[in-house]
Amino acid sequence: QGGNGKIIDFAVCVRAAFDRMMEDYRTSILNLCHAADAIEKSSDKKFWTGTKRRPRPVDWTTNPMPELMEYLYSTSGLYASVWKVDCVRDRAEFDALVKELNILQPAWAPPSQNVDLSEGDEEADSGDAGDKAEKLKADLYSFDTSVLHPACPQEFEKDDDLNFHIDFLTAATNLRSWNYDIKASPRHSVKVTAGRIIPALATTTAMVCGLVDIEYCKLVLGLQVQGRDKFLNSNINLAAGSSNFTTFSPDPPIPISTGLKSPQPETFTSWDKVEITCDSDEEFSVERLVQHLETAFGVSVDRIFQYGNTEDKAIYNALDKQKLDWDISFDESGKATISDGVFTQWPQIRMAVQMLGRLPPASGQRKIFASQVDNVKKALDQTKESFMSTFQGPVSAAFRTTYRPEDAESEKQKYFDAVFGARNYVVLGIHCLVEEGEDDIALPPIKYTFSS
Repeated sequence: QGGNGKIIDFAVCVRAAFDRMMEDYRTSILNLCHAADAIEKSSDKKFWTGTKRRPRPVDWTTNPMPELMEYLYSTSGLYASVWKVDCVRDRAEFDALVKELNILQPAWAPPSQNVDLSEGDEEADSGDAGDKAEKLKADLYSFDTSVLHPACPQEFEKDDDLNFHIDFLTAATNLRSWNYDIKASPRHSVKVTAGRIIPALATTTAMVCGLVDIEYCKLVLGLQVQGRDKFLNSNINLAAGSSNFTTFSPDPPIPISTGLKSPQPETFTSWDKVEITCDSDEEFSVERLVQHLETAFGVSVDRIFQYGNTEDKAIYNALDKQKLDWDISFDESGKATISDGVFTQWPQIRMAVQMLGRLPPASGQRKIFASQVDNVKKALDQTKESFMSTFQGPVSAAFRTTYRPEDAESEKQKYFDAVFGARNYVVLGIHCLVEEGEDDIALPPIKYTFSS
């Protein structure tokens, strides 16, 4: 990073990518050719013979070739990810930025040290390697790390088209191919090689995928309503070489006890769900949904939340509803009367209430304790108002408000908005109790459809 402590923006990333490109695809190539020419001159023998092909260096001009721009684009994006700066993804905007930076190709001069032209088949001198390692360690220990910008290591992921990993590998590969006049590689070929993807056209994996798709098509056709006999499990083993292919009916789903008694459903399976569909012009409020569930199943609803979500969030919580009955008031003498539930949420005001009951009306300290109680009263009123706004509002609005990621998580927020905007339903989980007891009741997930 240069160690100068300057702020890193995307322009710095572009310049770093350009310096890397010049070093790897121009300067090193010119150094190699210079060293080879010196060997030819001293030995009077041709160096570039047989499989040795003389490379050509890249040149940066006012109209650079596309391969150079591809490398700059992907490498700048990688640097931006490492240094956590905003990346320019629009290609036209990126091209304009590169032009605005007025990047110039560095002048080349013959290196002061000889270039290593060995092909790697001779063992390096262990003493020299040890000296270089010690020197490198000394340089690192003496460096002032306080001036460095925090960096974020990147995990290689071939299947994310937005992380620049495969783009960088493709651009770097094709630039090196250009150096040696080798045929360029398409992006998908680089992805297969880098990801060690093994084609599976006639393997067990391919057969399993096909069989799973057949069973999925049965679900799309709605055959599940005709029972599990319409579906098949399969057993195949190509490794045995026997071409044995066996199909059989799947095991019945495991029943899950609801804890309810007849005429309510006593069991359900993981295939079951409760479907609630409302008219597009009259969506359920959270209050109406709670009433509907309590009437339909004879239970007391404790929480309604996004099915499968383990966070402590809910679109409805019976504890919040209990707060509607909580009250904080003052009589004529200034004595505070507070519901017991208030102390469970704001235990710090218990002493303030006690002091208000003990101090005489003329005491100057009463204002301090009265102010503490009054602040809690305002907080309770705001809690009631917020709960009633959600409780009496549409279920879909309550779901969106509760589970939409914050602005700081822009990618997650964008994904949530795309999914929520494309669907007309949400899947809810419900935690409930039997009204006359404290036993938990298990119910299947609820598919709540809020518009047609």
